[in-house]
Amino acid sequence: MTRAGDQSVILHWDPNSDANLAGYRVYRSTNSAGPFTLQNSSLLGSPGFCDLNLVSKNGQTYFYNVTAVTTSSQESIPSTNVSALPHLFVSDDEFLDYVQGANFDYFWYTANPNNGLVPDRTASGSACSIAAVGFGLTAIGIGIDHGWISRTQGTARVLTTLTTFLQGPQGTNAFGIIGYKGWFYHFLDMNTALRAGSTELSSIDTALLLAGILYSKQYFDGTNSAEISIRTTADGIFNRVDWNWMARGTDAIAMGWQPSTGFSGFGDWIGYNEGMILYCLGLGAATNPLPASAWSRWTSGYNWATNYGLASIPFPPLFGHQYSHCWIDFRHIADAYMNSHNSTYFENSRRATLAQRAYCIANPLHWTGYSGNIWGLTACDGPSGYAARGAPPPLSDDGTIAPTAAGGSMPFTPEYSLPNLRYLYNNGRQSMWTAYGFRDAFNIGQQWYGPDELGIDQGPIVIMIENYRTQRPWRLFMKNAEVQRGLQRAGFVSVQFVPVRIQSLPDQNSFALAWDSVTGVTYQVEYSPDLTTWFSSPTGEVIANGSTTSWIDSGPPGTSAPPFSLSQRSYRVFQFGSP
Repeated sequence: MTRAGDQSVILHWDPNSDANLAGYRVYRSTNSAGPFTLQNSSLLGSPGFCDLNLVSKNGQTYFYNVTAVTTSSQESIPSTNVSALPHLFVSDDEFLDYVQGANFDYFWYTANPNNGLVPDRTASGSACSIAAVGFGLTAIGIGIDHGWISRTQGTARVLTTLTTFLQGPQGTNAFGIIGYKGWFYHFLDMNTALRAGSTELSSIDTALLLAGILYSKQYFDGTNSAEISIRTTADGIFNRVDWNWMARGTDAIAMGWQPSTGFSGFGDWIGYNEGMILYCLGLGAATNPLPASAWSRWTSGYNWATNYGLASIPFPPLFGHQYSHCWIDFRHIADAYMNSHNSTYFENSRRATLAQRAYCIANPLHWTGYSGNIWGLTACDGPSGYAARGAPPPLSDDGTIAPTAAGGSMPFTPEYSLPNLRYLYNNGRQSMWTAYGFRDAFNIGQQWYGPDELGIDQGPIVIMIENYRTQRPWRLFMKNAEVQRGLQRAGFVSVQFVPVRIQSLPDQNSFALAWDSVTGVTYQVEYSPDLTTWFSSPTGEVIANGSTTSWIDSGPPGTSAPPFSLSQRSYRVFQFGSP
């Protein structure tokens, strides 16, 4: 398989399963008949390669083949030749497609096809991360939609994955099990699908896995036996989870459990972070659900603060503002807390992202490279190891930037996330771009570039770009009765949409919107090219200062293009605050 982008070509091939395999060699030529030149000085350990050393960069067709090499240095005959034509991206959409495709490849090509498990990272010997599996299950549906794999291929892989989790042994033993009480261990052996080492039974990682499973339940809606099995297996996995057990009969979910020490040493999920989806699913479960008071317990740990002129619930690493949003569409719903602060959780994540970018521009710690195009702090590797980096306020900030921070914020801040990704690709491609998309992280000041790609990085990039482009993952996931029931029990209500008057201003190539308003109340304008995909105006919310509020669409930065340059554009306005 080949992918071609601006000055780069990605290759993937079927793995060789011989026990004496030492690795692979990649050969390239500008002519289908050769001669072919070796491209990797050392053997490749996995069936993927990114060619960044193109002589002509763009506009030249390149031909490739691959050989397998044994431990005794015997080399196979070459594979069939494949071709690729690197080229400039003709649009932002083509660039985003290339980024999504490469990051999707992580889940398709690094997974164990025999059990569907996805490694935590590309490092040799990595265990499976069950959170990465949840992201990967969602990425498979996106891959089918884009034509990167067939529906038949995706169906088979998803059914294999779900069967692994449904049939894996559960119990209190320390070894030889996959989980307990319907929950799963954070890390699993990639081959046996059993607990790896002394890892914990993880509530949040199980929730991220369950999110991917519920997405698959909605995506695979066909009438054939395989897709029916996916839905019944998904129900079997989800309905087996004992939420009350993980809450210990209270209304607060524990972070984890160990077979030797139980819940000792683990705290509770209270206060704003990535655990929001955990409570939404637990409240909506049909069996052993959390008590309704659980949401109030969760929000009791919130605090509201203003950073760089933006008011939100702070959580320094951006992953806490992204993971739940990969699946739950929070754009037009709010609970009592958000209604009392004239906001939504989507708006909260937007402000948090903007505040972090402002922090990187201000660069109070004077790290090398931070700028309006180089920003993004989240949990990632770094020169001194893995840490939950973030701001504001600064948390473990040592000058390390992670591409997933901006990529996972695409729906919140496309006007800044897209330029960030393009800048990193255009200027850091030689150090940052791989056969599986962006590396985990980099630190310019220390000239350090992460050696691995991570499933919990690549997943939000694939999913959140898709939510920005089509909103299809949101639309599918929100169909789940468990999700709707959970949100309802948490007290979420729809934000109010207001009637809008529109006036054409052809001499200004603009449209003017107006609506009846209440002084001091906050409103948000959205626009759509097709009444299916909707985009929030990057200029942010509008605070009314009178009985009528107006807003003019003249194109950027309020919308993506001048309205009269398009065949049609639709608008809607909704109102923050208690209905």
